[in-house]
Amino acid sequence: MFTGIIETIGEVVDIEKKKSNLLITIKSSISKELKIDQSVSHNGVCLTVVDISGNNYSVVAVKETLEKTNLSLLKVGAKINLERSMLLNGRLDGHLVQGHIDCTAVVNSIKNENGSWIFSFNIQHSTFNIQHLIIEKGSICINGVSLTVVDVISSPSGKSDGASFSVAIIPYTYEHTNFKFLKKNAVVNIEFDVIGKYVAKNLSLHSVFPTQV
Repeated sequence: MFTGIIETIGEVVDIEKKKSNLLITIKSSISKELKIDQSVSHNGVCLTVVDISGNNYSVVAVKETLEKTNLSLLKVGAKINLERSMLLNGRLDGHLVQGHIDCTAVVNSIKNENGSWIFSFNIQHSTFNIQHLIIEKGSICINGVSLTVVDVISSPSGKSDGASFSVAIIPYTYEHTNFKFLKKNAVVNIEFDVIGKYVAKNLSLHSVFPTQV
């Protein structure tokens, strides 16, 4: 379990194909503090540390993970948001994040607000009925960053189905995450609020929502 508060930005230094998996080696400021078998969030994806060497450590992303996240798009030199699992005796500064990606989204636009940035996203493909999972002022995790939805963007038909939304990025988040490297059409990982998912699932079973989550 994570909080969505990024500890540091890592750099991909090597990617090795292992059958249908990828062995990804990352250089980071926390590498020497890690342990084998430890869980670390990579752009919001929970992966297990399998090797540590100096300032570098390695993780394995399996086929299913590569199909559902943006990790398959990584190149050597890419910057990754990193967070170690939360401590139960610590403050929950973000929100409860599992490290289980639901889908990906594409950056639709980036607007400089003279002190902050508004990023808008379009959900690519999701097995979820996301209409009830993205709500204004609700929590969402993007590339491992805990954020608040600013606006659910209406489609040309006037409907707000949750497929497009925006978030506001403050200067600290911009500088200390890989948001500062994102460009239009970049692919990001999305994890919906786990509490919202359980609520929507429960209500769908009681026919409050016409389509199950």
